[in-house]
Amino acid sequence: MTAMKRVLVPLAPGFEEIEAVTVIDVLRRAGVEVVVAGTAAGPIRGSQGISMAADRPLDQAEPASFDMIVFPGGGVGVENLKAHPRILPLIGEFTARGKWIGAICAAPSLLGQAGLLCGKQVTSHPCVKEEVAPSSLYSEERVVVDGKLVTSRGPGTAMEFALKLVEMLVGVEKVSELKAAMLAA
Repeated sequence: MTAMKRVLVPLAPGFEEIEAVTVIDVLRRAGVEVVVAGTAAGPIRGSQGISMAADRPLDQAEPASFDMIVFPGGGVGVENLKAHPRILPLIGEFTARGKWIGAICAAPSLLGQAGLLCGKQVTSHPCVKEEVAPSSLYSEERVVVDGKLVTSRGPGTAMEFALKLVEMLVGVEKVSELKAAMLAA
């Protein structure tokens, strides 16, 4: 029997709610343990005014215990992630350990800041294309996988993105199960 997969989802004020909640929900439905790690104390307010409680502070996240890290977008949320002193080291640790990294909407710009996009096929929200495209092989596909990197475009692609993350961690059979149960296309 394989161990339960674990995913870390960092949340900063201004995160995009659809992207965060869809990823968290779909991964948990797939039997993946998702740990939401906050960059701020107390409930974290998203870009549309919806607040979420984190499971733990980001400073308590140990990369060795996770299989994947997923960054939701939201322009302000991503800027707050970029400003947090733990984010770039976390990305570096996940990369060095050969673990999965997911980013949606504006969040692929974080990966650019970390130097991960050179020569990689990626996508993002159009608002950060100029930050993401120069070093990458930019695509306008809804979800793009290149090695251990999974990127997506925005709130409207959140379900496809979440299902692709499930596929990478758990397999296509689980994706089929979830699509049937959730009436997803």
